[in-house]
Amino acid sequence: MKGKTVLVSGGGRDIGKACAIELAKRGANVCITYYSSDASAADAVKEIEALGVKAIAIKADLTKLEDVEHVVSKTVETFGSLDSLLHVSGGLIDRVKIAEMSDSHWDRVMDVNLTSLFMMTRACIPHINKGGSIVTFASQAARDGGGPGAVAYATSKGAIMTFTRGLAKELGPDIRVNSLCPGMISTGFHDTFTKPEVRVNVAGATALKREGTSEEVAKLAAFLASDESSYMTGNCVDINAGLFFS
Repeated sequence: MKGKTVLVSGGGRDIGKACAIELAKRGANVCITYYSSDASAADAVKEIEALGVKAIAIKADLTKLEDVEHVVSKTVETFGSLDSLLHVSGGLIDRVKIAEMSDSHWDRVMDVNLTSLFMMTRACIPHINKGGSIVTFASQAARDGGGPGAVAYATSKGAIMTFTRGLAKELGPDIRVNSLCPGMISTGFHDTFTKPEVRVNVAGATALKREGTSEEVAKLAAFLASDESSYMTGNCVDINAGLFFS
C-alpha cells in the first residue's frame, strides 16, 4: 500500500482505528473520520505518523451530506488522490424490539449504517484511482438476524451485503468492492450493548473459544483493500472464529 491513500470512515476507535493503523503499517497515507472519539482519533493520527506516513482526522457526521462532501474533498485536497475507501462507520444505537420501535429509531439505524455508506461511496467513486477498492462492513448479524432487539441493525447490515454485491458489478473492472462480516469482536460496541455473560457464552460457542480482536479484523480489511486480493470482488467475508459458517 506504499504511497496509496485510504479513507477510513469511523477510524477513530476500535476496528476502524485498527484498520487505519494496519494500512499505515503497509505504507498507506490515511484519512480517518470520527464522530465522538476525539482523543482516540488524535492518538491514531500520532501513531500513524510515527510509522512515517501521513494522516489526518476529520470530525464528521456521515449521515449529513455536507459532512460527507467535506471529508472527501479534504482527503483529495490533502493527499492528491484516493485509492481506497473503508467504511467502518455505523452502530446499533440501541436494542429495541420491532413492536416497541419508533419510526425515528428505525430511520436513525438505517441512516447511520446504510445511508452513510451510500453517500460516502457516491462521493468517493469519482476520485478513486483505477484499480482501487472499497471495503464495506456488514456483520454476522446480517447472516443470522442478530441478537435481541437488533432487527433494525441486522437489516441494515444485510442491505450492506447486497449493496456490496451490486456495487461490485457496477464498478468493475475499475474498482473492487468487498465486505467483512465480523462476529464477536472485543470492542466498545459489545461493551455497551452485550451483557458479559452473553459474551462469554458466544465466545465459548466458537471453534476458537474466544472473542476476536480489532487487529485481527484489520488485517483482513487491509488484505481486501490491497492488490493482494486483486481477484476478489463482491465477496462478503466472514470473520467469526467458526461460530457461523456461510
